[in-house]
Amino acid sequence: MKCLSAALFIGLAAPAAAAQEVEIREWPVPWEASRPRDPYPDAQGRVWFVGQVGNYLAWLDPASGEFKRYELEERTLPHNLIVDGRGVWYAGNANGRIGLLDPATGEARTFMMPDPAARDPHTLVLDAKGDLWFTVQNGGFIGHLATKTGEVRLVKVPQARARPYGIALDAGGRPWVNLFGTNRIATVDPATLALEEIELPRAEARTRRIAVTRDQKVWYVDYEKGFLGRLDPATRKVEEWASPSGAMSRPYAMAIDAKDRIWFVETGVQPNRLVGFDPASLSFFSNTAIPSGGGTVRHMAFDAAGRTLWFGTDVNTIGRAVTR
Repeated sequence: MKCLSAALFIGLAAPAAAAQEVEIREWPVPWEASRPRDPYPDAQGRVWFVGQVGNYLAWLDPASGEFKRYELEERTLPHNLIVDGRGVWYAGNANGRIGLLDPATGEARTFMMPDPAARDPHTLVLDAKGDLWFTVQNGGFIGHLATKTGEVRLVKVPQARARPYGIALDAGGRPWVNLFGTNRIATVDPATLALEEIELPRAEARTRRIAVTRDQKVWYVDYEKGFLGRLDPATRKVEEWASPSGAMSRPYAMAIDAKDRIWFVETGVQPNRLVGFDPASLSFFSNTAIPSGGGTVRHMAFDAAGRTLWFGTDVNTIGRAVTR
């Protein structure tokens, strides 16, 4: 494991015209206080999501407003899901497994963690081979599931309470991970599973979600102090911009749209605010209140087909924001 430090530049976002607002619509979820989160669109136009407290997977048909629910085994407490042609992959955040639901039958195949310490699979991403990379927050691992064989390999992050959290892949299939309990970003070599950690210049930084733009720059949100950051993996240079609502804005959910623009949600303000940042102009260009208030918006997915961002809220809604 290597640990490298990065140099910091804190910039001011370029002056911009009055921030645009985007159209946001929300659908109340019919199962009360079930924490619907981490929505993901499928090829049929439905939007899947987990009920983390309700212990279910479900989909919403935005055209009709119909919902359908699939029960999971007791104490799964699903945290995150991804949909592909094989079904719905989900993280069993309380029972140490990753599942694959067949929507046609409602049956699930499960893949257990090989180490009981990896008790809480957290966030999943699919690579170009159809395999899964994932984080294990409280267990302190970064994991890989070979979906054809079912083999799970785990990479232990050595620091106590490192809290591997958000995860994204670059063009080479290399995972980049927020170590939310530290001021570090981690990455793993897909071939050797060698772990590398990059220490961010501000000791108080606590990054929570992460994304990679087409130029292979790594973007993150600093939940603790209210920054949007960019790490250049080639030079280790770090640049940061203060979030519009300031140091207590608590930026959390994060996604990149088809124009390679950054979107994130400020959750330290009520209502939560959806913020857009353009890396080309280094400016914040959009700022919209979540109509329901949001409570906390924890994760987002971008649907290129509809140019839309999908998110779940702690006030029991599934939301859609139309980008331009």
